[in-house]
Amino acid sequence: MIRSGTINTIHELSAQGKSIHAIARELGIARNTVRRYLRGKPEASPRPKRGSKLDAYTGQIHRWINEDHLLNCEVMLPRLQEMGYQGSSSTLRAYVHTMRPRNIGRAPVMRYETKPGEQMQYDWGEFHYEQQGKDRKLYGFTAVLGYSRMRFVTFVKRCDTPTMLRCMREAFDYFGGLPRTALTDRMKSVFLDEMDGEKPKWNPVFADFMATLGIAPRVCKPYKPQTKGKIERTVGIIKNGFWAGVHFTDLDDLNEQASTWCDRLNQKVHRTTRRVPLDLWVEENLLPLPADTAWERYGAEERRVSLDGFVSFDGVLYGLPSTPATAGAMVQVWKRQRELRILYGGQLIATHRIRPRSRGVRHAPGAVCGRACDPVSAASDSPCGTPGRGSPRVGPTPLGL
Repeated sequence: MIRSGTINTIHELSAQGKSIHAIARELGIARNTVRRYLRGKPEASPRPKRGSKLDAYTGQIHRWINEDHLLNCEVMLPRLQEMGYQGSSSTLRAYVHTMRPRNIGRAPVMRYETKPGEQMQYDWGEFHYEQQGKDRKLYGFTAVLGYSRMRFVTFVKRCDTPTMLRCMREAFDYFGGLPRTALTDRMKSVFLDEMDGEKPKWNPVFADFMATLGIAPRVCKPYKPQTKGKIERTVGIIKNGFWAGVHFTDLDDLNEQASTWCDRLNQKVHRTTRRVPLDLWVEENLLPLPADTAWERYGAEERRVSLDGFVSFDGVLYGLPSTPATAGAMVQVWKRQRELRILYGGQLIATHRIRPRSRGVRHAPGAVCGRACDPVSAASDSPCGTPGRGSPRVGPTPLGL
């Protein structure tokens, strides 16, 4: 093969009127070579495209991208491997890269780092899914330790103050201790958007909770979400890396999947620190967790007992025993993990296992009532899934995708 410069020289000498023999002698190449380039070298026929190990899975990849808006290859890869894919991650990344939307530049912000054990950031995110053709919503409570980047997420049906305090306790339990400060948005369950002189006016229940634990509350500046950039980024990772394409049967199943995903995430090298969060967590030196009695009054909520002896909690009716007589009275309900305790007059009168689906009934031993045990239809056991942004859909895909 000759270089492009020689080819150009062949055409120049030919344009000067020189013969093929003269050109070949001058350039030191064969006459047939000169003749071939003057006539126009035929293009080589393209090689047949080799099959890729990814070919059998491109349809699924397109559904994830178009319907679930999933573009995270680290999430796709284990799901594809469960379906039988044996190719490399680089093959998958190269294929997905061609379908990524173009990034729009933004103004840079200064990164703010904290010392070990100094700060936890937390926030809520809204997560929509489809069940029986209807769009439904859950709230995801997310927390991250500023130094180690240890992350935590749990999904709940409400985002009011009692629920937030319960979620914070779960986060502290997961992290194994308390930070010295906690930073979040100026939400009503935390901050009343008023100033008492030079001091912020906190939600009184939240302020009492934080004072009991010895944690200094902080809120970010108005319209400055980048003040808590670590948690903003974490919420985005959860929406794009976990929620996209997830299928679940109920809230318990969803939180078990989220816990497994979070454990795996905390054992991977963080892109900013270049360290594994679990390794840095050892250096956090968090404050010790308080005794259980310190939490109890903050996790309790008041409920009025119906005339047929039930209290409603997260859309589920929980029955009370016939004695003591509590119909029409106010009781306290206290949720701890998957257990619901009901107290009356400071005394525990009933304990129920939390039902993860709404619109159900839990009876208490010794209760007298004529309610059906569970009015939820059998169709409600179909899997739930995250929809696309257009028309939400969920297929009968087996759990675990």
